[in-house]
Amino acid sequence: MLAVQCRMARAAVGWGVRDLAKAAGVSVDTVSRLERGEVLLPRTVEAIQHALEAAGVEFIPENGGGAGVRLRKAPAE
Repeated sequence: MLAVQCRMARAAVGWGVRDLAKAAGVSVDTVSRLERGEVLLPRTVEAIQHALEAAGVEFIPENGGGAGVRLRKAPAE
């Protein structure tokens, strides 16, 4: 997960830094460091990514058009 993907994902689900930190079980400073592009432990990045995925975010890998995020489509009823 790239720093820009984290910021986009938070915006997509309407979360602030504090919301994401709480959902991921990390500090607000840790989320801020990730979004500034600082290197974090892989398990910390995974915790943040999993929290965003649980909120409905899908991460799109770099595929020539740039890495990104999108919201998961709700299942049809």
